[in-house]
Amino acid sequence: MARDPASEAMNSLVVCFGEMLIDFVPSVSGVSLAEAPMFEKAPGGAPANVAVCISRLGGSSAFIGKVGDDQFGYMLANILKVNKVNNSGMRFDQKARTALSFVTLKSDGEREFLFFRNPSADMLLQESELDVNLIKQAKIFHFGSISLIHEPCKSTHLAAMAIAKKSGSILSYDVNLRLPLWPSEDAAREGIMSVWNQADIIKVSEEEITFLTGGDDAYNDDVVLKKLFHPNLKLFLVSEGAKGCRYYTKRFKGRVQGVKVKPVDTTGAGDAFVGGILSVLASDTSLYEDEKRLREALQFANACGAVVVTKKGAIPAMPTKEEVQHILKQQS
Repeated sequence: MARDPASEAMNSLVVCFGEMLIDFVPSVSGVSLAEAPMFEKAPGGAPANVAVCISRLGGSSAFIGKVGDDQFGYMLANILKVNKVNNSGMRFDQKARTALSFVTLKSDGEREFLFFRNPSADMLLQESELDVNLIKQAKIFHFGSISLIHEPCKSTHLAAMAIAKKSGSILSYDVNLRLPLWPSEDAAREGIMSVWNQADIIKVSEEEITFLTGGDDAYNDDVVLKKLFHPNLKLFLVSEGAKGCRYYTKRFKGRVQGVKVKPVDTTGAGDAFVGGILSVLASDTSLYEDEKRLREALQFANACGAVVVTKKGAIPAMPTKEEVQHILKQQS
């Protein structure tokens, strides 16, 4: 029987749910927000970054979320369209603005955030506005924790997850902790953990492990396996920046070395890592049962993150498959 690329793409759809916003990045690195002479606007928002990354890598992705009925909102919708991400699940709020974030790049490429959301449109997505048919088509349904902070978006997020789960989607969760957005540390822990046991795949950073466990050693396998690895989990990933990543399944665990590059801006690197692994998983859903294939996929994902840190901004820096293969060739 002949292959149908269109139906294959549809069968490997990754639907990303959550926020999309404008990051304002200083024109020079290594300064505070107050010292920055100018800012460049860069489209961002973790779930949208992941959707663009998957599409750039040749996969099939869609984004569901809300932006303002304003110039920035339409710019973001268009950026998704240009990057071949299905944006039919986007909604536009006439009463609230598109979210803004000012991001400082310190001299080591790490970031500090200042958010403008009071409330922003992404917080106001209603359950009645969900594109239910789009969610039902998802091979993978991917989300973060920012959409769990405020109502009505929180209830909408939970409803979307339930639809995806019932439709047989793999649920992928990137914690993406942004503490300043939560009312308190306790509220953040409780909110983040509220959907923990429903996720099939979870990705955290070392700092997030320490935060979620109340200060435990992020490098201790027992901490991960006893406190964070729940019975329904298929794959638990710990991103370690330039050092690479760790992986845990029910049957095996290990580490995959990072790809060495000179960092310019780490914004979006974790999202590119997630996009990289989900782009492989969408067409190979038994990936976490074969350690050799999983390690190869994670090396690819690490290289996706490495490409992004060599450029400024999140969405503008997302990698193509050719760029990833090029950087992997240089390492070998």
